[in-house]
Amino acid sequence: MNLNYSSFFNGNLVRLTAPKQGDVDIMALWHEDAEYLRNVDTDIAKVKSIIQIEQEEDRNSSSFYFRVRTIESDELIGFVVIHSVEWNNRAGMLAIGIGDSKFRGKGYGTDTLQLILRYAFHELNLNRVGLDVIEYNERGIRAYEKVGFKLEGRLREAVQRDGKTFDRIVMGILRSEWEELNNI
Repeated sequence: MNLNYSSFFNGNLVRLTAPKQGDVDIMALWHEDAEYLRNVDTDIAKVKSIIQIEQEEDRNSSSFYFRVRTIESDELIGFVVIHSVEWNNRAGMLAIGIGDSKFRGKGYGTDTLQLILRYAFHELNLNRVGLDVIEYNERGIRAYEKVGFKLEGRLREAVQRDGKTFDRIVMGILRSEWEELNNI
């Protein structure tokens, strides 16, 4: 992969943008989708107001939050964020959600991950990006592995859903691993 900074925020399928008018109305609808809520977070699935969604993005100065839009139609389909950045350790955590179900499982998440990792490693100058994912989110795990994330551990029975327990899978990727995978 040759780094093309003229399209730094554009991938093959998606682009990363700042918030636009009306985005939170769409995102509020995602918070009514149980599948979305149960894959994007380990917290209790709950509907969020427009104000709560707006405040989430503004609450932490060590976060870099983007909206995910399709290249083809500029449609808002998700979000991605590098958060909990520890500058002294050059490390951060990643969270992603493809909110519109018709775009799940079609490569949009993988394209988004490539863009945010390029941003994390080549703009923020991080050395490590980590994440955790619930073990039943197999589609997410495949996307993370596809872009180079490696299994680092698991928090056993850390999530309880519908009377069952699930592990939280801890994954991470180093800048050198990502660059090698992308021939940089």
